[in-house]
Amino acid sequence: MTYTPRKPSILARTPWWLLAILLLFVLGYWGIATDAGYSQIFNAVAGGLGTTLWVTGVAFFAATVLGLLVALARTSDNRILRELATFYVEIIRGIPVLVFLFYVAFVGAPAMVGALNWVLQPFDTAITVRQFDFAWRAIVALTVCYSAFIAEIFRAGIQSVDRGQLEAARSLGLSRWKCFRLVTAPQALRTILPPLANDFVSMIKDSALVSALGVQDITQLGKVYSSGTFLFFETYNVVALLYLTLTISLSLLVRVLERHLRENRH
Repeated sequence: MTYTPRKPSILARTPWWLLAILLLFVLGYWGIATDAGYSQIFNAVAGGLGTTLWVTGVAFFAATVLGLLVALARTSDNRILRELATFYVEIIRGIPVLVFLFYVAFVGAPAMVGALNWVLQPFDTAITVRQFDFAWRAIVALTVCYSAFIAEIFRAGIQSVDRGQLEAARSLGLSRWKCFRLVTAPQALRTILPPLANDFVSMIKDSALVSALGVQDITQLGKVYSSGTFLFFETYNVVALLYLTLTISLSLLVRVLERHLRENRH
């Protein structure tokens, strides 16, 4: 008679930290649903949820595209491209996000408007700095900042592919583009996706910095509401709960993605 080990129950396999977080969410949203004061705060603050997701989504998409281009330049055989891309990555990664946000908003934006007005001068058309919305300035800043980090993720993924496979593909007559599309990209994707998803979670948290420019995101609306009612404790409880809902939900999806890629590695 063979002994078959008993499969642990779902409760036994569920991590305690996850149960604690679920309990925290249940208590938090129960308090919002049953307390008139918290419900009012939630309605006031949740209006910035769309702005937070919009700024994060647009900036992350643009940063991913720019990061891929920088990574391709960093792995290029052309030394000039490699040096320029490395210079870009090292400079941008060395500047705090908030500092770069202010730099783009109050230095870069006026310079861009001035250059655009110079180009449009023959057409007798001019724009003002005020027409450059602060939300878009924040998107530009987040795009540039995160593109440097995403470029390193792409570079690591590209370089994780065995060079022998690329040499074999080139010996079969495949072009450089076909080598990248058919050999490098499918294998690098397994390495790239989890840290890329983690960067998206980080950008959601860093998007709170755009409130320093007055962009009406979750943090800014919480700041305005608490300064008018002096309910700082209650307001920032709701703000924190909203951010936790976004980040932890996405973090759990990243864990599922990592496990799926690990189980299907072969």
